[in-house]
Amino acid sequence: MSSRRPLRPVSSRRSIILSLRVLVVLFLAAFAVGCPDPDVEIRYDGPTGDWPVWGRTSGAIHHSPLTQIDRENVKGLKVAWTHESGDYYDGSGYSKVTSLQVTPLVVNQKLYYCTPFMRVFALDPETGEELWKFDPKLKDRFGEGPYPLICRGVSYWEDGQAAPGAACAKRIFYGTADSDLWALDADTGKPCEGFGESGRVELREGIGEAPPWEYHPTSPPQVIRDKVIIGALIADNVRVDAPGGVVRAFDARTGALAWAWDPVPPGYDPKPDPATGRHYASGTPNIWSIITGDPERGLVYVPTGNPSPDLFAGMRNGLDYYGSSTVALEAETGKVVWHRQYVHNDIWDYDTPSPPTLFQMPNVGGGAPALLQTTKMGHIFLLNRETGEPLYPIEERPVPQGGVPEEHLSPTQPFPTHPKPLHPLDLSPDDAFGFTFLDRNHCRKLIEANRYEGIFTPPDTKGTIQTPHTSGGMNWGGVTIDEKRGIMVVVQTHAAVINKLIPRAEADKLNEKDFVFPNEFYEMKGAPYAVHRQLLASQFGAPCNPPPWGSITAVDLVSGDVRWKRGLGTLRDVAPFPVWLIFRGDYGSPSFGGGLSTDTGLYFVGASMDKYFRAIDLETGEELWKDRLPFAGNATPMTYRLDESGRQFVVIAAGANPISEMGDVLVAYALPDEKKGD
Repeated sequence: MSSRRPLRPVSSRRSIILSLRVLVVLFLAAFAVGCPDPDVEIRYDGPTGDWPVWGRTSGAIHHSPLTQIDRENVKGLKVAWTHESGDYYDGSGYSKVTSLQVTPLVVNQKLYYCTPFMRVFALDPETGEELWKFDPKLKDRFGEGPYPLICRGVSYWEDGQAAPGAACAKRIFYGTADSDLWALDADTGKPCEGFGESGRVELREGIGEAPPWEYHPTSPPQVIRDKVIIGALIADNVRVDAPGGVVRAFDARTGALAWAWDPVPPGYDPKPDPATGRHYASGTPNIWSIITGDPERGLVYVPTGNPSPDLFAGMRNGLDYYGSSTVALEAETGKVVWHRQYVHNDIWDYDTPSPPTLFQMPNVGGGAPALLQTTKMGHIFLLNRETGEPLYPIEERPVPQGGVPEEHLSPTQPFPTHPKPLHPLDLSPDDAFGFTFLDRNHCRKLIEANRYEGIFTPPDTKGTIQTPHTSGGMNWGGVTIDEKRGIMVVVQTHAAVINKLIPRAEADKLNEKDFVFPNEFYEMKGAPYAVHRQLLASQFGAPCNPPPWGSITAVDLVSGDVRWKRGLGTLRDVAPFPVWLIFRGDYGSPSFGGGLSTDTGLYFVGASMDKYFRAIDLETGEELWKDRLPFAGNATPMTYRLDESGRQFVVIAAGANPISEMGDVLVAYALPDEKKGD
């Protein structure tokens, strides 16, 4: 999964401090909006456009044709409005920890977004004023488990058969932490009575017995050809027989099940168990990230995780067949059209974490309709999205063997050649980083003491290094592609972990509650081993691998070459004072989320831990503007301009995550409105 770490609550005192910080930031932002830069010019002759789906297109391209904000005037961006839902963990015990990873939609003249407490808000896109809100009243607010509450977005659909103005002719769909799929009237927020049971379909049917935190959706469904298609997060490092990763399609009008794809190998018998209510196979690859679609071709593209458990494949019995892959399904039937695997017998939790991105360029792959898939390993695969065939050669290269005797290892793994891997593949004791000779020596000894022979070094009982980290590399934030310029931009985290398999007899004496981040313990029940995992870090908590620890990379898709690369983030808000002030270089920080690009050659990105929202020159990588957010913007931003006389807005969710400060602020930026005297 995208995150696997035991979590600490924040104190009430800390919550009060955070609230004061938000007020200060908003006060300063409001003051800044009242004092426009006299050199900033705003034009009203460019295109307009909304943001109707998670990645702006069904293929998640994250590029907008808007031009009002450009390289020259971006320095004048100010906070236009903010919205606070109140839905974040504040240490009071009201709910488990949260992470605000949502990308809002703007469609139907409204802005829609969901919160970690699974409420949905509709706002006026120009002012941020609340129009309606819906509360599903989560049943499991105090659930256990290692994951924060997350809702990455909602989906929108219009019923072409409904009478104009009819109730629920326009709908919002989304899944909740209660494993429910809801249909809401997009104009009023009321549940659609004709969908399932009073607007709700239960997603646990056929899953079998499992605590609520072990199975639930976190990403928006894909709505295509009147089908609502959804997967779910699975706690896939807890036990061998984890809930199955089934993908299901529901009729957008009635909520009736249209089809279900059980990700088992061809000819595999799932063996339903009526006694437990399990219909779908257990332990299969799960689909927790964003599903994309091609409405013209009637295909949906499913990024799969690895089967359960994450770090041991010796008992999977062939379930790796669709693991860590992209799978193309017919939207009407759920039939597999093709699949492409990026990790064979994945025992590293590498998953396929990001949305398969659809694009087409004359000089890329001969102009074929293309699919771009990034991975946690820093690999970028370019495929023909109709057939799954590579647009450029993929090489099967020998990889390290060994590990534990019960393990099943693949002798080779696939490596793309165009573009070449973006993540550093080497790590030796000589690479050990440290702010001082003390922590550098500590890191050198850690690297020397643990086996590392590349990104596919198999875990063993002595200790092995895995880099990239299980969170990437690249992750759910996806990429942005400017088809006119032929540029793809991606955010990466650069960190490593130490994996150590623990024999079952020894593991049964341990308790996961005794392990505090950055130390992690997962039982992997039913397997002969549990696993201990920790960040490869110095005694001061800094990663042992050399910086940058977060980066942005721009790739020329025609040549496959890197156009530019820069660190993303600073040590501010990550390291204690005065460390971040003394070490002010471009160290980068672990980054969660993605970016967006515009026709004016701008790339907007939050993602970093230092609370800055940035605008980057897409051609050169130069930072043109930045602004402090009330909390880190660990999400993927979006942009819109709805009226020819109106402004272009750029919106990002600033709510950080449980390893920093948790918050709930949606922040909208725009240029000063000359007509209103802003």
